[in-house]
Amino acid sequence: MIVAFSVAPSGAAPGSEAPSDASVHDAVAAAVKVVRESGLPNHTSSMFTEIEGEWDEVMDVVKRATFAVAEYGTRVSLVLKADIRPGYTGELSGKVERLEKALDDLS
Repeated sequence: MIVAFSVAPSGAAPGSEAPSDASVHDAVAAAVKVVRESGLPNHTSSMFTEIEGEWDEVMDVVKRATFAVAEYGTRVSLVLKADIRPGYTGELSGKVERLEKALDDLS
């Protein structure tokens, strides 16, 4: 499966004087660190992180990344989209390669 997710804190972290609308890049970095250390294929863009693997291992990483972000606020927002296609691997790059080929074929 491939999961695209975005996780961000809201509200100031307990004991913090940072405003609740402060940049969330430190919190996002904590989440992306969890993803990258998982060893699963992944890609991070400006708005989402994608991760590929088996259901339980991917969801475990998403859960741990969400808990990492929770350290930065009183509340966490998680947006998740999943492509569940049993028997397929390498789709994180495979889908993009097929798209690029289709675009080339249109030229």
